[in-house]
Amino acid sequence: MTENVDFDELEKITEEQELFEHFRFVVDKGQAIVRIDKYLVNCMSNTSRNRIQEAAEAGNILVNGKSVKSNYKAKPLDIITIVLAYPPSQFEIIPQDIPINIVYEDDDILLVNKQPGLVVHPGFGNFDGTLLNAVAWHLKDHPEFDPNDSRIGLVHRIDKDTSGLLLIAKTEMAKSNLGKQFFDKTTQRRYQTLVWGNVKENEGTIIGALARDPRDRMLFTVFPEGENPVAKHAVTHYKVLDRIAYVTLLECRLETGRTHQIRVHTRYIGHTIFNDERYGGHEILKGTTATKYKQFVKNCFEICPRQALHAKTLGFVHPRTREYMHFESELPDDMQQLIEKWRSYAKTME
Repeated sequence: MTENVDFDELEKITEEQELFEHFRFVVDKGQAIVRIDKYLVNCMSNTSRNRIQEAAEAGNILVNGKSVKSNYKAKPLDIITIVLAYPPSQFEIIPQDIPINIVYEDDDILLVNKQPGLVVHPGFGNFDGTLLNAVAWHLKDHPEFDPNDSRIGLVHRIDKDTSGLLLIAKTEMAKSNLGKQFFDKTTQRRYQTLVWGNVKENEGTIIGALARDPRDRMLFTVFPEGENPVAKHAVTHYKVLDRIAYVTLLECRLETGRTHQIRVHTRYIGHTIFNDERYGGHEILKGTTATKYKQFVKNCFEICPRQALHAKTLGFVHPRTREYMHFESELPDDMQQLIEKWRSYAKTME
């Protein structure tokens, strides 16, 4: 019995689950005892034994919840999970001199604070001019970095119009190790976002499985658990940082990392992210009908012409030193100006 638990051809757009394939196998009752690398080669089409052995060396093969090496003997009813990086992209990544804000760098990892409006990875409609093209330029003299090798590079992703911290692995060992941390949900990620409306509870948790909206494949939506077999379990924890007139500043902590997760979850509880055009946040969703107010909101949209969402903090264990590392980034100017403009407006309501 086999189950490819996180693979979906339609979702190779954003977030870390699209950078790795996650497989789960249960060994049949009648299966003879056999080396796990040999067993997996027979189960997984188009996957070499060498690739499986590399996953084992990186600690990415678990049997009954425990990491095993490639010479482990698989037994009947063993539960096997394996994490593999996706094969190389069909889009060639060429070095381009694009400015990026480097927060931290060593021999294994590169951490950048991505500006809003920068696409992370080449794809249809964005063949170049992406963050990975910029990284390829920055590391063009690095002897071991190949931007077109899927075994290194991005560990997770954020949307084009979301700003904030993004982690890149410079070695295969680093990507395998960090990919497993994201899969095991041991990383710490916090975002800040400005949403429409007054969020009543000071803090809370949003639980809702996410899948593409059958009415619009560009959107994701929440499904009741178990209703949609392809919907992925998603959990977002939030805390109110400030209530400002007709908007609320939230801190969101991701327990899972699904495509558009914060954008969909906040909308699900009735608080769409400010100026999130895809999910309707570019309309006036709260406030008055006064002409002056409409002009004020229009000016706000112009100050921050994208969804007001920033990946502010990132914590993880360094893949080589095993040291816990924690990074924070300031809100970009557009979000800071947006928040201050709303605070100035709120004072006129007092």
